[in-house]
Amino acid sequence: MKAQSFIKGAAVISIGGIIAKILGACYRIPLTNFLGGEGMGVYQMVFPLYTLLLTVSATGIPSGLARLVSHAEAQGKSSRAILKKSLRLFSLAGLAGSTVMFLLAVPMSAAQGEPGAVSAYHMLAPSVFFVSVLSCFRGWFQGRNNFVPTAVSEIVEQAVKIAFGLFFAYTYRENIERAVAYTLLSVTLSELAACALMLAVVPRERKPLYPRRDLPRAGTLLRITVPVTVAAGILPLSNIIDSILIVNIIGRYADNATVLYGLYSGGAATLINLPVSVCYGLAAASVPAVAALYAKGKVSQAEERIAFALKCTLFLALPAAAFLFLFPAQVSSFIFRSLPAEEGEQLAALVRALAFGAVLLSAVQTLSACLTGRGKPKIAALSMGISVAVKLALEAVLLQFPQISIRGAAYASIACYSVALIFNLVYSIRERKNRLRLYGDALKFSLMSALAVAAAYPLRAHVLAAGAIAVAVYIACAVLGRAFSGEELQFTRRKKHDNGRRIGV
Repeated sequence: MKAQSFIKGAAVISIGGIIAKILGACYRIPLTNFLGGEGMGVYQMVFPLYTLLLTVSATGIPSGLARLVSHAEAQGKSSRAILKKSLRLFSLAGLAGSTVMFLLAVPMSAAQGEPGAVSAYHMLAPSVFFVSVLSCFRGWFQGRNNFVPTAVSEIVEQAVKIAFGLFFAYTYRENIERAVAYTLLSVTLSELAACALMLAVVPRERKPLYPRRDLPRAGTLLRITVPVTVAAGILPLSNIIDSILIVNIIGRYADNATVLYGLYSGGAATLINLPVSVCYGLAAASVPAVAALYAKGKVSQAEERIAFALKCTLFLALPAAAFLFLFPAQVSSFIFRSLPAEEGEQLAALVRALAFGAVLLSAVQTLSACLTGRGKPKIAALSMGISVAVKLALEAVLLQFPQISIRGAAYASIACYSVALIFNLVYSIRERKNRLRLYGDALKFSLMSALAVAAAYPLRAHVLAAGAIAVAVYIACAVLGRAFSGEELQFTRRKKHDNGRRIGV
């Protein structure tokens, strides 16, 4: 498989992620019908521990390895040595995670008051190991600027999970406990299938693959991946604290604290994360691109690449945030049709309050990846730690006021992302000319976004038509306003010849 350019790689991984998310969203509808409310409750009950173990054993692997692999490739060293070492190290970590989940099945089920969840924990436990192995392959391919295996493996995961999950849920629908357990087994089978796919597409080499001099130390791998894991795990951990703070503080003056928390975390945050998911491809493609330039000592070009990645992120996230801000009720009612009128109004207010967070979080995601590419993942972890501390402190204060209520969590999140963005921006883009150019682009994209959503406003009663008009106007503004220059859209493709060849997009 050939290496992709920065733009093409970002597009490939983003499209793969979008397809996987659409499949996952469609999967939930028939699954809920088969399992019912009780079954879905047990199904969801096992995922907090699963997510925590994945954060510890697998979250930082793709970005960290992509940086190491890209650095090695740029210096002409063997990147397969890194793959072999990482598989040895992180498969052990994944195995430990699977063992912990298996052993904690009984006490966790007892603590949750659901003894029937034991078999569900057991069925899901092996997937922690498979995800750790899968993350090593994804990081290796991404470091080699090949994003197709990652995108395809994400789609394969969803397809296998849906096929087996619906089969098991329908077959055992009369026995909820067994239906849930086997439905979660489909998650394990999906990760196994994705691992098998990765093994099949790894290129074979007859020559010795792992020169001893090229084998990285375990400490080197951990030094890169652990800070990335910490940075990625801080925000989910803060979400757990959110659930405690929000319900307990708001519960002092309102009897619907749990409902408000559900609207915030399950409704507004879900909508805000959609643009962030689309921009994920830019973050994933940034790691090898930035790492390769730093490995060659091209610091100025690396910073320009970081600025370009952030520019692309703003280009995608700003119009999405503007649309969510101007049409919060329409988007909320379109996605969550079954909500009562009062809850729909509260959700719309939360979406509007949190809309700009889509831009901030997308930018933080991209810059954190760029810092990993620079070999500075500790800075990203530190900035996220500081910003989350600010968020929790503000939340504890703002939630005390009944007139603010749950919107206090949204305002605290905006502050959190703002602090993280400023922190990452200071360390990522140091040259004044790059910053000024970036500020100008942000202003231009903001004006384009405002014009696009304003043109769509007369069709606000029809959200799909309004979205189509907004997209068309925004693209027209981008073309007429020359949002990207020809020089920015150039990329380098590797050829079989020694010398590179530049071509334009």
